[in-house]
Amino acid sequence: MKPAELVAAALDRIERRNPKLNAVVRVDADRARTAADDPPDEGPFAGVPFLVKDLELVEGERTTFGSVFFREYIAETSSELARRMDRAGLISVGRTNTPEFGLLPTTEPVLFGATANPWDLARSPGGSSGGAAAAVAAGIVPMAHGGDGGGSIRIPAANCGIFGLKASRGRIPQHPAAPSDMLALGGCLSRTVRDTAAFLDATAGPVPGARYAVADPEAPFAEALTADPDRLRIAVMRTDFAGDALHPDCAAALETTVAILDDLGHHLEDARPAIPPDDVEDAFLVVWAALAASIFELILEEAAKTRRGRAMRRVFGDRRAVKIITRLDERKSGLEAFEPFTVGLAERSGRQTPAKLAMADTVLQTASYRLAEFMGGYDMLLTPTLGAPPVLTGEIDQTEPWDDLERRLRAYVPFTPMANFTGRPAMSVPLHWSDDGLPIGSHFIGAEGGEFALLRLAGQLERTRPWAQRTPAVAAI
Repeated sequence: MKPAELVAAALDRIERRNPKLNAVVRVDADRARTAADDPPDEGPFAGVPFLVKDLELVEGERTTFGSVFFREYIAETSSELARRMDRAGLISVGRTNTPEFGLLPTTEPVLFGATANPWDLARSPGGSSGGAAAAVAAGIVPMAHGGDGGGSIRIPAANCGIFGLKASRGRIPQHPAAPSDMLALGGCLSRTVRDTAAFLDATAGPVPGARYAVADPEAPFAEALTADPDRLRIAVMRTDFAGDALHPDCAAALETTVAILDDLGHHLEDARPAIPPDDVEDAFLVVWAALAASIFELILEEAAKTRRGRAMRRVFGDRRAVKIITRLDERKSGLEAFEPFTVGLAERSGRQTPAKLAMADTVLQTASYRLAEFMGGYDMLLTPTLGAPPVLTGEIDQTEPWDDLERRLRAYVPFTPMANFTGRPAMSVPLHWSDDGLPIGSHFIGAEGGEFALLRLAGQLERTRPWAQRTPAVAAI
């Protein structure tokens, strides 16, 4: 098919399927058609329709960050990742839904409303790349852009029955500079391992001055799929990090994956790294809260020329500021400018001393050392991707008391942040569906810089237990 036909098909599927999903929050039909009429001559994805998460800066495009406050913001520059996606030949047909600033593991922003999971419209696709995952699972586009700071590619990949890889820290540049450099980086969600590997080849590589760098792979990532891996040593966690039992559906998914790996001849061993979960989770939340406050500051540099931006900056230094600024927009939109979880994180950050943040970083680095020592005996660590199957929309309620919400989030997302603060690559692979027909992901953490090995295993698993042909009912609309 020609690019114009591919784009027309994607736009048609948005029109037919998105009303049930609310995965795509803005359609750029005219721009996409214009690009398809004069498609690039080269690039691995020349003429392929694509969707961009509404956190990524693309010059001249509205970028809301999932926030009421920034609903009218127009980006003045493009990120390096956006430029590389463009050079790869991808044609953006629109923007996907995300929680405010990508901070929650569900996709239910006040600005655009909740995105539905294609496998069960009453459930969440996860977050923060929930709109992207839902659109890919529903067959609107073959793959879509996402980002991962605590699991935000792998969580929705698991919930939507598709493939999601978080690359190593430094593999894909964070440019312009972002306060999340230590934790987050961009990537994609796809139906096939091949597409993710090709996307990584097209977008990976440092920029001058980057804080983090990682060694180049032994060959293009796409070549990882040309052969099966040698026998791998894989540690299997049949509990969470505290030693508590897994949710039955997650345990069943883990056993499915273990059986497949065993049949393939890999060496499996029950083991768990000696990492104190409470200390690590507390430290991660300290960093996450600081990240939320830093996002405010960074974005406000862009918005400072507006009246709302200047007003917010004047009061931001005051500890009462977050309560004040959430009401700046009410007269205009009828909505508070920021959501309760964002406000709660910002307030928490305001109570944190620099010493507390430094100590939290020390705790996370110590955990990184312990994980490295543990992984010295293994090629990969296997866990469930999540602590539970896809939650119902509204089940993670950010208006509930903070302590209750924090406990709920820790229980739901116990595994994925480990790869973010250690900088290791990790992937969610869809190998199991529950008795209720819900996809349950299996999560692999690899060696530092070890995307090639992860992709090679993923390719073997995909050939052994194909998943791309499994589609939810909404994909037939």
